[in-house]
Amino acid sequence: MRQPDRKPRARNGRQSGAPTISDVAELAGVSTMTVSRVINGEGSVRETTRRTVLDAIAELHYAPNRAARSLAGAAQLRMALLYSNPSSSYLSEFLVGSLDQAGRSDIQLVVEKCEGNGDERRVAQRLISGIDGIILPPPLCDSQAMLEYCAEVGVPTVVVATGKPPADATAVLINDRAAAREMTRHLLSLGHMRIGFITGNPNQTVSQERLEGYRAALAEAGIPQDPALEVGALFTYRSGLDAAEVLLDLESPPTAIFASNDDMAAATVAVAHRRGLDVPGDLTVCGFDDSPVATTIWPELTTINQPIAEMSRAAVALLAERIRAQRGGHEDPVRREVLDYTLVRRQSDASPRKRPRARAQQ
Repeated sequence: MRQPDRKPRARNGRQSGAPTISDVAELAGVSTMTVSRVINGEGSVRETTRRTVLDAIAELHYAPNRAARSLAGAAQLRMALLYSNPSSSYLSEFLVGSLDQAGRSDIQLVVEKCEGNGDERRVAQRLISGIDGIILPPPLCDSQAMLEYCAEVGVPTVVVATGKPPADATAVLINDRAAAREMTRHLLSLGHMRIGFITGNPNQTVSQERLEGYRAALAEAGIPQDPALEVGALFTYRSGLDAAEVLLDLESPPTAIFASNDDMAAATVAVAHRRGLDVPGDLTVCGFDDSPVATTIWPELTTINQPIAEMSRAAVALLAERIRAQRGGHEDPVRREVLDYTLVRRQSDASPRKRPRARAQQ
């Protein structure tokens, strides 16, 4: 027997017309406020709920009305991402995450280079009249001048990947000290007793945090601190080359070198190859960040995965919440979002090679 044709489901009592936010909420089984939060890219929605709402939006072919959103105080946001990081691999990962989140959240992202050396305030002053908030990745996340200016003019700000976020700053970070301690413990577990460490730029708080993590692991193992095995650098490939040369020129060189970012670790591998050393047979090399360079060199680097793209996504979402809270006259509490890191083991680490003792002269 032929079944009667199904009538289209009414939307809020209507048989036709464009779907509304209420229709999306009904289909997804959530409130209209939740749908609004998903549309605006706010980070306070669970991923499963967000996915359900997005599926409902797709099924209904719902298109948010920008004019209506503007009247409701949810106009398109305009954020500035200021950068001065010398590592192109780190920056590319950061941009991937922030641009992706901005695109999904109907946010206009202005990417601006800031040279540092007193340039921060000038750049911020030029941008401030046309933006709603600022994202500060490293090293600008530790710029006191920039943070003070943002506080002075009242522009919402989120700092990313700082080792010590200011008490009044919203921040996205990982536990750099714990991550460096875990990597050093890993090298100790392989049997390395002389582990060189290449530090990062002293103007970034993560540099000291990672150094302290390295020192803590050595202390736990009862290995005395050797200042000769700690060489300063600037988070750049060039500074990594110089630091690796210093470590490998030691009378008793390290069997492993832990560089506090991947660019400097890649430079260390290059120096080792130039000296005819096998990595990891003669020298273990490890990095930090898991930026693209970690898997574009040979051997691929064992490193700490800092979820750079995920951190930048979280920063955009947190800043959007801060801006909307400020617009609505609501209290804007300081937030700390600490993401997980992972030790990723690849081909650049191994147990130290045991060399035969030289024969005594007859």
